[in-house]
Amino acid sequence: MSYVRCQRCGRPACPECQRPAAVGVQCVDCVAEAQRNTRSVRTVFGGTARGGRPVVTLTIIGLCAVSWILQLTTQQLDPSWTQRWAFSPAIGQAEPWRFLTAAFLHSTTPLHILFNMYALWLVGPFLEQAFGRGRFVALYVLAAVGGQVGVLLLADPLQESWYVGVVGASGAVFGLFGAIIPVLRRLGRNAGQIVVLIAINMALPLFVPNIAWQAHIGGLVVGLVLGAGFALAPRERQRLVGWALPTAVGVVLVAAAVWKYSTVPTAAGLLGLF
Repeated sequence: MSYVRCQRCGRPACPECQRPAAVGVQCVDCVAEAQRNTRSVRTVFGGTARGGRPVVTLTIIGLCAVSWILQLTTQQLDPSWTQRWAFSPAIGQAEPWRFLTAAFLHSTTPLHILFNMYALWLVGPFLEQAFGRGRFVALYVLAAVGGQVGVLLLADPLQESWYVGVVGASGAVFGLFGAIIPVLRRLGRNAGQIVVLIAINMALPLFVPNIAWQAHIGGLVVGLVLGAGFALAPRERQRLVGWALPTAVGVVLVAAAVWKYSTVPTAAGLLGLF
């Protein structure tokens, strides 16, 4: 029989159910109730402040790395892994999941994935902490899709660009670049280095071939919109903006893709076999 009582509720607590408190002990039920009622610490942007590793950023890097290894190991025997998930405007209407899956593929040269993952690691943990995991996932996914929508909108169904496959996380990364600008300004910090970095990367296609600059533009626009909304939302409306704005952006992206495909002659669409 226990003679030790919980300092909170006064009920007897056996040794197995006792938890140390500031004064005396508490029972496990009171400890659990206190944890449920304790408000989580929020960042200035409304995200849940978390310690430890940036789980979402590391997961994205891991998925891209695994996908890249599969691309390397199958390119000689069976290149279908890349062909199955890459995006091209010609096939996007029939297989819309490619708008997202292409962001987890890269060219087989190491420089492409190394640059994108390094850029993701530079800004990803900061934004994941600032916005919280849920909104960071929404930002990354919508920026990735926005990159492919940019490719789609700027492609000509009568030109080769309609059938060329696109891979890479660049659209999503540019979305993070775009989102961090209003965040830094909201914090009173200088965003000049990010702007210069964006300008340099936008200029690269002038000197380096086979860069999908259209995806950069699409991802950047999505990132700017979401970043500005998350950063500037009043505190009492941060939760509302956190789900309503990504939903609205997603609807706009879908509407833009549907509109583009509606303007394409049926014959051109039937030729699209990536």
